[in-house]
This record gives sequence, C-alpha cells and structure tokens, in this order.
Amino acid sequence: MERRWKVLMVTAAAVFMGFLDVTIVNIAFPDIRGDFNGDSLSSLSWILNAYNVVFAALLIPAGRLADRLGRKRLFMSGLAVFGVASLLCAVAPSVPFLVGARVVQAAGGALLVPASLGLLLPEFPIEKRATATALWGATGAVAAATGPSLGGLLVDAAGWRWVFLVNVPIAVVALGVGRGLLRESREPSANRLPDPIGVALLGLGVAAVSLGIVKSADWGWGSTGVVASLAVGAALLIATVARSTSQPAPVFEPALFRVRSFAVANGAIVLFATGFYALLLCNVLFLTQVWHYSVLTAGVMLTPSPIMAAISAAVGGRLADRFGQRVIAVPGLALFAIGGFLMASVIGAERDYAGELLPIQFVTGIGIGLSFASLSSAAVAELPPMRFATGTAIFGCGRQVGAVLGVALLIAVIGTPAPAEALTAFHHGWELVGATGAAAMLLAAGLGRVRARVPESEVVLAEVGA
Repeated sequence: MERRWKVLMVTAAAVFMGFLDVTIVNIAFPDIRGDFNGDSLSSLSWILNAYNVVFAALLIPAGRLADRLGRKRLFMSGLAVFGVASLLCAVAPSVPFLVGARVVQAAGGALLVPASLGLLLPEFPIEKRATATALWGATGAVAAATGPSLGGLLVDAAGWRWVFLVNVPIAVVALGVGRGLLRESREPSANRLPDPIGVALLGLGVAAVSLGIVKSADWGWGSTGVVASLAVGAALLIATVARSTSQPAPVFEPALFRVRSFAVANGAIVLFATGFYALLLCNVLFLTQVWHYSVLTAGVMLTPSPIMAAISAAVGGRLADRFGQRVIAVPGLALFAIGGFLMASVIGAERDYAGELLPIQFVTGIGIGLSFASLSSAAVAELPPMRFATGTAIFGCGRQVGAVLGVALLIAVIGTPAPAEALTAFHHGWELVGATGAAAMLLAAGLGRVRARVPESEVVLAEVGA
C-alpha cells in the first residue's frame, strides 16, 4: 500500500473516533441514567453537553497551535489524551467523574481533528486532494451516522461502558503506526504562540454560544440564561475578530474569510450540519417512539444511509478533483433536502420500513456523502498549506455549532407531542431538515470554480494576512 493511503487510514481512524463520540453516547444515555439513578437529569445531561461544548470551543485554538507547534505533535498528543480519557470514562464511578473525563476527551478530540488534515493533504498531489479531503470528511459523517447503530450494538451486548472502551484499541493502534509513519510539519516561520488573549476570547465565545444552544430545550429560547449565553458569546466572538486584526500571531486571520471558497464552504457547513444532525436524531426518535422499534433495531435500520454516504463520498471526491466542488455540492445538498421533504410527505404512522424509510435513506445517504466530500475539500482547497490545520479547525467548529443547533432546533420543533400528534411533529422535524439542506444548497451555488493552491507557493500567506 502506498504511503499516502496509510496516512489517510491513520488520520481517518482518529477523526472517526472524534466524531463518533458526538452521537454514540446519546444511545447509551438511558443505560448511564439507570446506573446513576441518584443523580438529576440536569446533571446527567452534562455527559452529553460537556463534550459538545468543549469540542466546539477548542477546535480553532487547537488548529492554530497545530500549524505553529507541529501537526504531528498535536495529533499524537490528541490521540493519547483521547485514548486515556476514553478509558477514564469507561471506569467512571460517578457522574462528576464521567463529566470531567468527557471534558478531557473533548480536548483530545479537538487536538487531533484539525491536525489530521494538515498531516494528510501534503501527502497527496494537488490534483488528488479533493479525493483525499472527501474521504477524510466522509469519515466524520459516517462516524456520526453510525453512532446510533454501533452504540446500540455495544450497549445491548456489553453495557454502556463499552461505548468508551471501543476507542482505546483504536487510539493505541493509531499511536503505534503514526509514530513511525507521520511526518512533522509546521509553519516555516512560526516563532511565537498564538495570541493567548485571543485564544481565550475565542474559546469562551464559542463555548458560550454552544451552551446557549444546547440548553435551549431545558431553559427555553427566550429565557434569560439562553439569551445571556448567546449575547455574551456573540460579544466575545466580535472581540476576537477585532483583536485578531491587530495581532502579529492571531488565533486566526479574519482575512481567511476573504477566500471565497473558504467563506462559502464554512457558511454552508453550518446550515448542512444543522440539518444532518437533526436528521440523525429525528430518525432514531421516530423509529423508537412512533414505530416502536427497540434502540438496537432502529440503529440497524439506519445503517444504509452511512454506507451510501461512504460510497458516494469516494466518488464525489474523484469527481470534485475533475470538475470542481460546486458541481458536486449543489446536487448533493439538493438530494439531502429532497430526502428530508420526502420523509415529511411520505412516511406514515404505520410501519413500512422497506416501502418508505429505506428507499429515502439511499437518497439522503448519497446526498450526505457528496455534500461532505465537496464542502470539506472546498474549505481548504485555496488555503496555503501552512493554514490547513487552522482552516480545518474553523470548518470543524462550524460543523460542530451546526450539530448542537440542529439537535436543539429539532427538540424545539418536535417538543413532547401527544401520541395522536406525534406523526405531525416528526413531519415538521423532517421539514426542518429539508429547509436547512435547501438553504445550504443555495449558498453552495456561490462556490465558484475552486482552484487548489500550489504547495510550494509561499506568497499566498500575504493574501490571508500572515
């Protein structure tokens, strides 16, 4: 096997772990609640919320550190932290211990995800980078989509602690292989760390926004807590941008958003991720609450979509290398939107998996694969190589904010309907999926013709404010 494909396998395995834990723990939550039945639901919810908030908050600072200190160093550190934290989660004796371990786990995930693409792309010639990025990006999508089925299998067979233990052997193998395989890379002129005040402002700002979103279901969108969290987060993010324009080593360069493909891809991923993560939760809840399948059966029934996503992402990456990302993104997002609207109009209260849900899963699965393939490659294609990790981190942060927003909006749309009103509520949820997919499609139409940067070119640093 060629070296570059080995690097892809190592980095993709790490990304799979990081994004798998965004959704797999949701399935294990009822079992965790059963083991810690003396704790309040509010305390238990932080097992889920802590990971999402911290992961989103640390992605961009971690990406900037990877570009400055070395991508291999941050990647290997992230793997080690994630593996150890996963083991601590698995043996947690109490809810506070488990929440603390989840925070550490999220920090490890934030370190390894942006550094992974910074390690991967230099291994591929410029004309093959869309394929590499598509496969890398699809790994995260497949991980999130397989979370319910894999989590259901593990919980049913061995209990909730195995949703964390499964990460440990993956981390150990990736560390062993990566140590000798991966090449260190960093900014050639990196002589100072990113602005620490900017790092703090950005991390706290993203954390505050994420907190406001994830707690909206509990507190209410108009509550003082949610409004204050969103307002404080917005103020901190504005302060980060303002400060970054005057720092010699900013946490990120606002001028990156002058690169059209980067700006459009980041806007589209927030919208698409909102719909994608809303769809994952909506389908699981519908199968268990309306069609009354077990969690394990529901997870298995949803497996065709990630399989189609993996296949279509590989094809989409090759097509993007040849024809450009917009040609793939627009049809992919259109298929995703059509799938959402089809579910809202076709699926009924009586069980008909083979006739209703299964064929639509093929449509949405293809759309998901093409969308992640094109948007993830478009986000970094026109950035200089020394900004790959930072660019990936910003894209990942947008994706994660979209994830928490999608779940929060879905919960708000569905609510707690009476049995007679449940089908209508889920139809509204699928309409939300279709609407966000359509909005992302319209935005992706503005990608233009994306042209990847020549790796050896250093002059482009001036264009992004370095």
